[in-house]
Amino acid sequence: MKRYPIIFIVLTGWLFFVGTGLADGYQVDESVLDNAPYGRIISLYGAHTENLLAFGAAGQLIGIDGQSDHLSGAEGKEVFSYHDDPERFLATRPDLVLIRPMIERGYPRLVQRLEQSGIQVVSVQPTTVDQLEGYWRLLGQLTGREAESDGMNRAFQMAVVDFKRLSAQVEKRHRVYFEAIHRKMKTFTPQAMAIFALETAGGINVATDAPVRENNNIAVYGKERLLSHAGEIDVFLSQQGAMNQTSVAAIKAEPGFGAIEAVKSGRVYLVDETIVSRPTLGLLKGIYRIGCLLYPHIYCEAGRRILSAAGVDDLGPRK
Repeated sequence: MKRYPIIFIVLTGWLFFVGTGLADGYQVDESVLDNAPYGRIISLYGAHTENLLAFGAAGQLIGIDGQSDHLSGAEGKEVFSYHDDPERFLATRPDLVLIRPMIERGYPRLVQRLEQSGIQVVSVQPTTVDQLEGYWRLLGQLTGREAESDGMNRAFQMAVVDFKRLSAQVEKRHRVYFEAIHRKMKTFTPQAMAIFALETAGGINVATDAPVRENNNIAVYGKERLLSHAGEIDVFLSQQGAMNQTSVAAIKAEPGFGAIEAVKSGRVYLVDETIVSRPTLGLLKGIYRIGCLLYPHIYCEAGRRILSAAGVDDLGPRK
């Protein structure tokens, strides 16, 4: 079996690959794309899986992550985890394994064993909206689905423009604190996708002073700093999911949170983390969901039409 190097891809505003050569204006390692499209792919990150399924590449996926078995097109796919023994991967003879940097850092034995067996491993995860276009294009190139990835990019960009037009109708914008992890008092950094969704939907991020760390969308904010903004917070949003298993009741019962204006008025809401923190077309659902919570009279019906035009099923409540 031919051996390929592990390709570790870092997205920091532009899409860079380790290696030489050019493809679509980006620096790439030629061996990655020379061997594309790949036909026996294992994806260990839900966003990769969701995007490939959206491209129509279900037939090329022989294995998926454990959070994606409910997705359309994923039915019956074998579920893999980075906790699995490397031999389980090798037994299925993949030609590409898609991971993200967290896996590459935390499970080097798995990655090294795959590489030693000649399997191409690609590690990539965009952290800002500016990186989505390059990320989707890369997945399209790896699967031979360039037209589909370009279509996704166009649909996303057009929908964002339309959502911003909706937000321009808002006369008084709500000030919002967007919680990332309740028990650690963490919020999102200003460049995070969740904040992009909030601001596109017409909200004002209260936590613009959140400390920024490179390649990290989450910031330690602290209760003291949060409560210093208590009177400014019209709406308290919290992502909910594997990263943040909280509830509205838990947020309202947090000591000191009774001083927060949004808690006093009962404007505390949960948003599914998969539609505000993942680099998929589902981010449009996050914009819509937040818009419906903040400005239902503007967003709930018109926003539904925007999602439909983008080919996205809505998740928001009807007015």
